[in-house]
Amino acid sequence: MTLSPKRLTDALKGFLEEDLATGDLSTSALPPQLVHGDFVVKHAGVIVGQCLPDAVYQLLGPKCHYTPTVPDGTLVPQGTVIGQASGPVADLLAGERTILNLMQRMSGIATATHLAVTTLNDPSIGILDTRKTAPGLRLFDKYAVQCGGGINHRMGLYDAVMLKDNHWHLITDFPATVRRLRQLCGPTKTIEVEVATRDQLQAAIASQVDMIMIDNQTPATARAWRKIIPTSIKVEVSGGITPTKLPAYAGSGIDFISLGYLTNSVQALDIAFNLTD
Repeated sequence: MTLSPKRLTDALKGFLEEDLATGDLSTSALPPQLVHGDFVVKHAGVIVGQCLPDAVYQLLGPKCHYTPTVPDGTLVPQGTVIGQASGPVADLLAGERTILNLMQRMSGIATATHLAVTTLNDPSIGILDTRKTAPGLRLFDKYAVQCGGGINHRMGLYDAVMLKDNHWHLITDFPATVRRLRQLCGPTKTIEVEVATRDQLQAAIASQVDMIMIDNQTPATARAWRKIIPTSIKVEVSGGITPTKLPAYAGSGIDFISLGYLTNSVQALDIAFNLTD
């Protein structure tokens, strides 16, 4: 996925309105002048959001400019200048917090994703995100996962089927439900089923779903269940998987590990904007 210009602009307009409303009172008494500033990362991490400063500045004033010094997805050490900005001081300061809030969150997500990928150390298994994103920020959150080396799961309820525990609670005829979904959704929509018991696993296999999510099971159970699932069905594991648990899944034969903490427990990467003149 990419950050489409229209969706990006529409989102940023709302974010700026939230922060600025009728104007920045703090800069109202400052003399107008052109200044320069650096964006500096204060801790090592993966940088994401290099399109944001210029997109924000273009909404604030035509004299603002941003030059990134590293591309998205770059792992940088502490103290790296990741970009340089210039323009009227009022405009640069008006956009500072919106830019930093987004870049810090996105870079934090990408850094956590990169750590998960390297900790797992098995390129045959993809690290997936989830729908556990901040409302209004899914586009940004999922782009950040990609930049960190992860893979986007479904974007929303509209682009894939996932039958989970609450669906199981309501379903009385599982094979008939899967057949009906095939008719309704067509051949291009993936049908994934979350399973927590051996009976659910067998039902999902018999119905020839596209993907099975093994939920809240031990690595040993995931390995054992993978062996009885046909190779035509992709296998995902999820549920309480922390970075320290990831190595136990290496070489298991599963296809994906989904990690909700990538986007719902974000530790932002510390980035500062410092005027240089």
